[in-house]
Amino acid sequence: MSVNKSIYEKFIIESADQSRTADISSGVLAFTYFENIFSPFITARVIVTNTGGSIRGKDGVLQSIYNGLPLRGGERVIIKIAGNSRVNKGLDFSKNPENYFHVASITNVLIDEGSETFTLNLVSREAITNETVRVGKKFPTSQKISDSVEDIIKKYLQSEDKIGIIDETQNPYGFIGNMKKPFTIITWLASKSVSGKSDSNKEDSSAGFVFYETQDGFNFRSLDELMEQEPYKKEFTFSPGVIDTDDPKKDFKILQYGIDRNQDLISKLERGAYSSQRYYINPVSFVPNISVFNSNNYVEKLSNLGDQTISLPKIDDKSNKTLGDLPSRIFVGMLDVGTIEEDASDEGWNDSIKRNADPAKIHAQSMMRYNQLHTQVVDITIPMNTNLSAGDLIKCSFPQISSKKRKEPDRETSGLYMIKELAHYFDSKGSFTKLKVIRDTFGKKWLKIIYLKQIL
Repeated sequence: MSVNKSIYEKFIIESADQSRTADISSGVLAFTYFENIFSPFITARVIVTNTGGSIRGKDGVLQSIYNGLPLRGGERVIIKIAGNSRVNKGLDFSKNPENYFHVASITNVLIDEGSETFTLNLVSREAITNETVRVGKKFPTSQKISDSVEDIIKKYLQSEDKIGIIDETQNPYGFIGNMKKPFTIITWLASKSVSGKSDSNKEDSSAGFVFYETQDGFNFRSLDELMEQEPYKKEFTFSPGVIDTDDPKKDFKILQYGIDRNQDLISKLERGAYSSQRYYINPVSFVPNISVFNSNNYVEKLSNLGDQTISLPKIDDKSNKTLGDLPSRIFVGMLDVGTIEEDASDEGWNDSIKRNADPAKIHAQSMMRYNQLHTQVVDITIPMNTNLSAGDLIKCSFPQISSKKRKEPDRETSGLYMIKELAHYFDSKGSFTKLKVIRDTFGKKWLKIIYLKQIL
């Protein structure tokens, strides 16, 4: 596998008090950038070597960066990496101080007489801010969750300019911050959110949101809307071996891939992903709320990435019921009715919209979506592509295992995938992108359409 090198245009460390800077671009051995749809902030890691005499200490003597700056955590890192191909625009975290990385920790420090090597573990600024602020505000029951999320990002994380996409939620939700951290509250709200994309037909909307950061900012996205977005313009095709630099399709080749997971049935049964029974006590009326959730009732309403639904085996040979027809997990808890408004009436508490959307139903739907999203998990490596972000959809084509010389795409494995995790790797040998992609079903939608056109 061969890939083009990238050039470090800027790689500058600022001391915590911003009084001194050090250019480390010539000493960077490797840099890795990370995004994850289940992580509220981006991270990075840089391995640096230094021969000393790089910076003057407070006493005026030339010292190494580690002791001369000094590196103790909290320093700002300004990064700009040039693109190395027509599709790779590079990474730029140098234009706005809000986008600078911050040093969270320094590890693997190795010092000898002539040099030092260390690893800087970097985070976005908001990851540090999140540890220093608490949300104590009361959010009204009339306010949609998506509006509350936007308020928290703006007022508590102080990141109005870094708001990416916030999908509108259908359900209002009242709550008190209880002095919890912003990221804790937003992640908690994601599991309680119902997509507002189908306000005309609320029964078609489903629960399940994710909160994460990309190069474009903070995103609060509905799984339904993520699955319905337009995929990346080019299809990625598995092609092992050394890349031909003259090949116009080289940027869209899958260099390596491996199936990390393929339908973990036992794990999903343990989590109640297919069916669960729920016992909730209303803390206002003390009336128990007993319900059974069955995913079969929602399969046809949900957005998905494949064209094949998952068929569960029968319980036994004598029954027509499948493993999804009987609850595999029991939940017991207090019914979450949110904050109580002054004008709340007994009649209002029985209205799911006034009281908040049905908590039992939302909890069950969210759990189902999060678990089914990992039905197929594939790790792939492609040439560097910084246009991609976590949460994007990509088309992947994997060859069918057969004796034929002309390999047809595998109809089970190939298809649409969502990028769960993304890592851009830069080192002295080259650069490439690793992706962990996931989806909730099997099959390849657009391949099926092409095949039907050919036979008609």
